[in-house]
Amino acid sequence: MKSEVQLREVTEADLPILFEHQSDPEAARMAAFPSRDREAFMAHWARILANPKVTARTILFEGQVAGNILSFEKSGKALVGYWIGRKHWGKGVASKALSLFLLQIKIRPLYAHAARKNVASIRVLQKCGFTISAEDGAAPDTLIDGVEEVILKLSAPGNSVPKPDTGPK
Repeated sequence: MKSEVQLREVTEADLPILFEHQSDPEAARMAAFPSRDREAFMAHWARILANPKVTARTILFEGQVAGNILSFEKSGKALVGYWIGRKHWGKGVASKALSLFLLQIKIRPLYAHAARKNVASIRVLQKCGFTISAEDGAAPDTLIDGVEEVILKLSAPGNSVPKPDTGPK
């Protein structure tokens, strides 16, 4: 069914679309994360795709590239992150994609960082079983203008992770 959210391996053909997603000024403002220029973006994704410790997936919605989701390690902690193209916001794509991804990624605890003002992303994470773990001021080079972030945590596998919505009810 084309209207389902699906995950698949990231391909080089996805990168120009993912670049446009992260270039959107409104999306960068919401995520409180600066956009990269094309060269820096492509170099960043070359490192991601070459790293066997990173799991990266393209998010498809209605047959179109809607965003990406990945897990990686930073400072000894397993993290998850995602970016959804603005035209797909408000359609449940992020929640469905994260639910599907969590079925593939069994590492727990799993952490996520979100700008405190990004209420929609925090809600997506909470719907998928993450709880607010800690809050602190972000390093100035991490988030735009020193925006504060919220750290969320998905604990042991016993946590209830909602099953992905597979269609109308």
